[in-house]
Amino acid sequence: MPVPLAPYPSPPTPATYSPPANGTQSQLVCSGCRNLLLYPAGATSVCCAVCNAVTPVPPPGTEMAQLVCGGCHTLLMYIRGATSVQCSCCHTVNLALEANQVAHVNCGNCRMLLMYQYGAPTVKCAVCNFVTSVGASTSTTEQKLNG
Repeated sequence: MPVPLAPYPSPPTPATYSPPANGTQSQLVCSGCRNLLLYPAGATSVCCAVCNAVTPVPPPGTEMAQLVCGGCHTLLMYIRGATSVQCSCCHTVNLALEANQVAHVNCGNCRMLLMYQYGAPTVKCAVCNFVTSVGASTSTTEQKLNG
């Protein structure tokens, strides 16, 4: 006489991530591999699933800004109000200027629109390397941005 088989136990339900009750998430750039990380409100640090680097979360209410590194073109995030940001990839120190500290002028050679620190006497074009004077005697193309 055949022996009845016991049914297989049901597989455990996989654990799923459920966002916090209020559903708020923030993001920051991984300090190791520069991937964008999402984290729930209230977290104090985030461990990257790609490189396992632990990135501290800025205190609540801290305004963040971002810029592209002038050396390696990596996206950098920093606390708003910082005057410079060092890239963790190529170690270039980038100026972090607020909108009201920035002016624009067209390159005197290739006409590329250039951005520079307001008050600087000259600006070098990254495209053609021409140095354009931005002193008071020059152009009507200089515009101070009012942020």
